[in-house]
Amino acid sequence: MAGFFIGFWCLMMAMLWSGCSGDAPPAAGAKRPAAAMPVTVADVVEQTVPIALAAVGQAEAYATVAIKAQVEGELIAVHLREGQCVRAGDALFNIDARPFEAQLKQMQANLAKDKALLENARAVRQRAASLVDKGNVSRERYDQSVADVAAFEATVQADEAAVEKARLQLAYCAIRAPIDGCAGEVFVDRGNLVKANDAEHPLVVIRQIDPILVAFSVPERYLPEVKKYAAKGKLVVLAAMAGREDAAAAEGHLTFVDNSINAGSGTILLKATFANGNQALWPGQFVDVTLQLAAQPNAMVVPSQAVQTGQSGPYVYTLKADQTVELRSVRVDRAAGGLAVIAEGIRPGDKVVTDGQLRLFPGAQVKIVAGVQDQKGAPRP
Repeated sequence: MAGFFIGFWCLMMAMLWSGCSGDAPPAAGAKRPAAAMPVTVADVVEQTVPIALAAVGQAEAYATVAIKAQVEGELIAVHLREGQCVRAGDALFNIDARPFEAQLKQMQANLAKDKALLENARAVRQRAASLVDKGNVSRERYDQSVADVAAFEATVQADEAAVEKARLQLAYCAIRAPIDGCAGEVFVDRGNLVKANDAEHPLVVIRQIDPILVAFSVPERYLPEVKKYAAKGKLVVLAAMAGREDAAAAEGHLTFVDNSINAGSGTILLKATFANGNQALWPGQFVDVTLQLAAQPNAMVVPSQAVQTGQSGPYVYTLKADQTVELRSVRVDRAAGGLAVIAEGIRPGDKVVTDGQLRLFPGAQVKIVAGVQDQKGAPRP
């Protein structure tokens, strides 16, 4: 029995020695070191950033002409297709000219007849003038010959006007494009009878799209700035297709500031003119507009996604040398084309977190997973 107790005691001592010689387990409730959180970062850089106003605009034709017939007649030819672009002077339609040719000939015949009568009246007046002093022709007869000449001169002038009118009406039978532009829907076909100056039924509508206008409105509080910078020179306006970030923005210039503020919306209407040779802009199209007022040099910029908003206002996470982050409150001056212009709170050369901020806290350990982004090549707004 004593041997049993001795063996049991030896076994217990061996187990105790084994437990003391191994690693001690962590104390209850102790926190293990947190794993580094993956983030992307970007440099805080200084660069020239445009001072700009953003708005939504709508393209509109530079000029719009509703083509109407100026004489009545049968339409015998249509020279354009719907949607076709035309140049000023191109033939569009032809109206049957035969009635107007006949009318012109009649007016020319009347003119020739009255010119002959005028020549005869002048000859009579000349003869009467040579005989009146000799008493062979009465003064009354001479005065009558003078009146006849004056009457026939007036008749000839009226005939010349009638000939010119007939010639003009004949020219109206050939309808030509008054401007460069693109035709819309053609509302009549060959063989129809068209009326003169039919306001409700134009033959076609032509819109000039090169150049083209873009109309947009900005809040009235920006009007003093627009006027101030416009007085120094032409203001650049950029227009990009709404929702198409991959599309290049067209560049134009501010050419119109309305003479009154819209009392209902509190905005001022502006228009910019764009060269549109590639027809990238189309009448009625909505575009994102950026009116560049001036350029701000040495502005501190970060990607807009780096700026977060908390109870104390906007802030960013900056990367420290030991791969931890620090929360800094910042004052944002404005946003410009995917960038945030920071007035204070950070310095050039700092690195700010641009993705992964939701799991961060001051002092958190981080791991850069996508490299450092660079704003120097960022597109202008």
